[in-house]
Parts: sequence; structure tokens; C-alpha cells
Amino acid sequence: MKVTMIGAGYVGLVSGACFADFGHEVTCVDTVASKIEALNRGEIPIYEPGLDVLVNGNRFAGRLSFTTDLAEAVKGAEAVFIAVGTPTRRGDGHADLSYVYAAAEEIAKAMTGYTVVVTKSTVPVGTADEVEAIIRRVRPDADFSVASNPEFLREGAAIDDFKRPDRVVVGAEDERARDVMRAIYRPLFLNETPILFTSRRTSELIKYAANAFLATKITFINEIADLCEKAGANVQDVARGIGLDGRIGKKFLHAGPGYGGSCFPKDTVALVRTAQQFGAPVRIVETVVEVNTRRKLQMVDKIVAACGGSVAGKTVAVLGLTFKPETDDMRDAPSLDIVPGLIEKGAIVRAHDPQGMKEARHMLPQAVVYCDGPYEAMESADAVVIVTEWNAYRALDLKRAAQTMKTPIMIDLRNIYDPADVSRHGLTYTSIGR
Repeated sequence: MKVTMIGAGYVGLVSGACFADFGHEVTCVDTVASKIEALNRGEIPIYEPGLDVLVNGNRFAGRLSFTTDLAEAVKGAEAVFIAVGTPTRRGDGHADLSYVYAAAEEIAKAMTGYTVVVTKSTVPVGTADEVEAIIRRVRPDADFSVASNPEFLREGAAIDDFKRPDRVVVGAEDERARDVMRAIYRPLFLNETPILFTSRRTSELIKYAANAFLATKITFINEIADLCEKAGANVQDVARGIGLDGRIGKKFLHAGPGYGGSCFPKDTVALVRTAQQFGAPVRIVETVVEVNTRRKLQMVDKIVAACGGSVAGKTVAVLGLTFKPETDDMRDAPSLDIVPGLIEKGAIVRAHDPQGMKEARHMLPQAVVYCDGPYEAMESADAVVIVTEWNAYRALDLKRAAQTMKTPIMIDLRNIYDPADVSRHGLTYTSIGR
């Protein structure tokens, strides 16, 4: 099938490459000419394990191409996916749908023959209805359907998530659109992947509800971690104890500095605003947003306390800047609150991240010193803080770390080390909820 992906960002690029790998003829469109030029040279603008091989393999096979010419890419396409950004709108917290609606107008002008226009971007309830209204206004004569097909990709594992998903959700109002979507996802049908067909509004809400629920699990275990510290319990054992209950499950029960990334922060806020708009407030999600925002700042106080009550004039090594491992994504990462908070309290911050330092330079204070490796960051440091649990930090030479640092203090915000093991190597150790 001929498939067009509007937007060559994270979702658009991964989805387009995977659809091409399914055998479809895919064109990815983006307005940023430099990005398209780079992709046509085989350069991948984001870090995602395996994406470079997938993109270039399908590009060389002639199934995947990149262009800035939306009209040409949409012409003759059987399905056009809208995968543009929906950032939080300044001032009111609602999702900014301007890019989605602009794409709908351009698609309407270029469509030829029956086309299914699919919203892949994360959008509030009713967006697909508005996309349909826009297309009908611009092209009253057009033969088309609008569907909703939210993505559930985890950064760092996106390709596997796309090809071996827990489920595929499709919101469509007519059988013709459902048939096209079945054809596009045929390889997953053959693998007996659960494919849930719903109304468009239900599909849109499933995405927000899923992210809000996962964000709630993270926030819940973080608050239990605080209780564990006060009560003398171990949050990791608590997480195991409740996670073995099939009704709860063990995933997303890892205590830490709070959730970040491109999805949970903006999607929880957008769900709160949508619910308020419909007169059905989601109080639990409102609290999740509030608690998570506060938690990142509380981590600064935790680090200061571990350093004896002050970091003024002290050197703090920060290991990990991205919001999670295996990505270069810095959006809403805990480090964006922790690092400036330490600097405001007088600390000298030396930082390292395997993939995130290029982006971090644009988002963190200029005073941050970036290092080529974790031991360089720890050189003569008064403390080391593990903010992101990259594999590169899971097996540090603790003896070398203790000898490298001026004061051997480790604050582990991801609980990746055993307290007794760290202490045995001469470091003073602080973790979360233990």
C-alpha cells in the first residue's frame, strides 16, 4: 500500500520505517528541510537503538523515502498519517493542535481518490471530528475517512513495541476505513496481535488514559518510597510484594526522581484540562501532576542533605541527563530541575550522559561542565548523583570511584546499587526509599 507519514519526528520516523519494513511504500514528510536532507543522506536525527539500520535498509530497498513536498507525497496515498507534535499549549495546559489542523488542511488540498486520514499524534477527545470537519470544509468533494490510531511506543524500545505490540488501537466510524487499517497492519494480524476497533473518541481517550495510569503507578510508588524512608522499610521489597499480584503487575513500580519525557508530563496535563472542559475532573490525575512536579525539586533537597546540608562551593558529578536510558530525549527530564537546583545552591556541576549531552547543552545552565566519561565527571568531586540508569553506570568500579572523588558520597536516585556493596567500597550511600 502507499502510505504517507506527515511528520518525521520520533513517532513519524519510527512508524514510517516500521510500515516500510512491513512491505508498504512509505513517504515521510517534514517541513524542516535540513532534517529531510539528513535523512536522505542516511543520517538519523534522533537516537533510538536499531533505527538507523531499519531506516537505511528500507531506504535502500526503495520502500522508504523522505520529502518536504507534502502535496506530491499525499497524491495517490491510500492512508495518510498525521504524526506531528502536540506540545502543551502555553498558558492553559491544553494540547496545541495547530500543527494537526494545519496538516489536515494541506492533506485535504492534495488528496486524490479514496484516502484514510489517520491521527497518529496524541490528541484530545474530538480531534478526529475536527480533522474531518476541516477536510470537508476545504474539499467538499473529497472521498475520505478519518481514523484514530494512537501510538504506544517506549523510547529506547520503539521498534520492538511497534512490531510486537501489546495491542493496536484503531478508532474508525466506517467499515471502509477499518478495512484499510486492517490491510496496513496485516503482518500483525498474522501474528495474532490484539487489534481493538473502537469509535474515534474512545480511541483518543485510550491513549491519554493509558499514559495517565502509568504515570499514576510511578507517582504512587514514589510516595510509598518516601513513607518507606520514614518507616524504615524497603521500597523495592514493597514493589515486589505488590507487583506479584496479577491485578497490579510489576511494571512501572520503580521508585525514582519522578517521570519525564515527551509523553507523560504533557499527556497528564492535557487529560486534566480535557476532563475539566467536559465537566468531569480527574482528581487523581491532577494530584499525580502536582506530586510529580514537586518531587523533582525534592531530589535537590535530598542531594543537599546527603552532602551535609550544603553544596555551596562543592563539586557534584551528575551521571545521566536524559529522562530515561537508551534515548537522547531531554524533554521534561528530572535533570532539568535537579541540575539548575544544585547550581542555584552554589554547586559546581560536572555531568556525563552517553547520548544526551548535545541536547543538554541547549537546555541546562551554561555553568555545567560536560565530561567524556563518568570517572572524569567524578574527578575530585564531593558527591556523585545517578539521575538516569544507563547501563554504563550499573557496573561502575566503586573502588575507583571512591579513590577518584574528593569526598566519596553517592546519591543513587534510581536504586541500581546494593547499599551494602557500595558501603563496602568506602562510599557513603543514599538511595530512594531504602
